[in-house]
Amino acid sequence: KAVVSTQSTGAIADYVKLYLDLQENETNEEPTVEVASRIFQLFCYNNRDNLSASIICAGWDKIKGGQVYCLPLGGMCVRMPFAIGGSGSTYIYGHCDSTYKEGMSEQECLKFVSDAVAIAMHRDGSSGGMIRLAVLTKDGCRRLNIPGNQLPTFWEK
Repeated sequence: KAVVSTQSTGAIADYVKLYLDLQENETNEEPTVEVASRIFQLFCYNNRDNLSASIICAGWDKIKGGQVYCLPLGGMCVRMPFAIGGSGSTYIYGHCDSTYKEGMSEQECLKFVSDAVAIAMHRDGSSGGMIRLAVLTKDGCRRLNIPGNQLPTFWEK
């Protein structure tokens, strides 16, 4: 039987972090985002019969800059310009396809993501509360929160 839970993906993430820490200790260099995505791929593919996990692996490294890798069920790993997942994602594919554009500024990216997540939350009964965002750059990770009473509602106008 396949296991589907955020605990499963969290456990995989913990193992990947362990492997990345080991690699960094051995090489004295931070592993690339692609290396992280390939380690996720190994765990997902090698456990595909017992685990049902989709992963989005994103980050920034000095070799390729910002990157997003999508690992759907089964363990395939594909670099994408953006990736969406979760129970509300089926509601936003069209929105994302029509509004995404290459070379967006940080503010445009934040609007793109918060609008998409707000639409998913509005349509999906399993999503809700607030939007948590992470901005990944060469300077690290900056986290932002949008409380429920400040969510975008542009589609209601």
